[in-house]
Amino acid sequence: MLLIADSGSTKADWAWVAKDGETSYVHTAGYNPVVHPKELFHGEMDRLTTELLPGLSPKEVHYYGAGCWDYKRKQVIQDRIQQSWPEAKVLVMHDLLGAARAACGRNPGIACILGTGSNTCSYDGDDVTDNVTNLGFMLGDEGSGSHLGKALLRTYFYRELDDELTDAFEKFAKVDKSDILDKVYESDIPNTYLASFTRFMGEHQDHPLIQKIVFTSFAEFLDRHVRKYRGHLDLPVSFIGSIAFHFKPILLAAMHERDLKVGRFVHKPIEALADFHRSVATFK
Repeated sequence: MLLIADSGSTKADWAWVAKDGETSYVHTAGYNPVVHPKELFHGEMDRLTTELLPGLSPKEVHYYGAGCWDYKRKQVIQDRIQQSWPEAKVLVMHDLLGAARAACGRNPGIACILGTGSNTCSYDGDDVTDNVTNLGFMLGDEGSGSHLGKALLRTYFYRELDDELTDAFEKFAKVDKSDILDKVYESDIPNTYLASFTRFMGEHQDHPLIQKIVFTSFAEFLDRHVRKYRGHLDLPVSFIGSIAFHFKPILLAAMHERDLKVGRFVHKPIEALADFHRSVATFK
């Protein structure tokens, strides 16, 4: 019996794979040890074990998480999971490996995450082979929800939206300019707040100015990350994450302009990860 987690900064998806292969799914708030206090994860684990999946006893837990790139950050997660299931084998891995397995399966390719944050890697069908440094939402995260949100807010505050979009945005935001700035600079999770504005952009993505903002962000993402990998013109480039899924036509346009090979767009990576692990003989 196997428990799999795919956790981003905003949302975490969990798959419980029973011995007969039957799979059930639950969701908790996301957790990124780089930007979130550990108490957030502790609280969500309490909810998982007492409300969402009470009484389960997994033999193995495979946790793929944003920000899990070193021992210190992985250990925060491992210790709390092990506290709930002391007998389980717990593996905490970077979300990049999860993205590669979900998007590419056992085939070589370039895997991309475009959600609240962004990241990329090259993958040989077994493991991550290269990763262009991800600088996070303050310095990087090109193409991500937080990056798009920042671009939209700059356009709004610099009075570059037309009257129609300005009116629509102010109705969507339901707060004044000072409230927006307060939430950006005083929130514990500003990246998530910034990414929340992509819902407005999705609703208006037929507008030329919104298309320009999104295309520019995707172009920067492809140029600064994807095109840095050896063999990037030959390897399929696959995507997971809500931003890639909801803005797929604009992303495809940016890819075609750069002659990149289109791979898979995976809307629900947790389902692909469950398929991946079910296919491994030791988990059957």
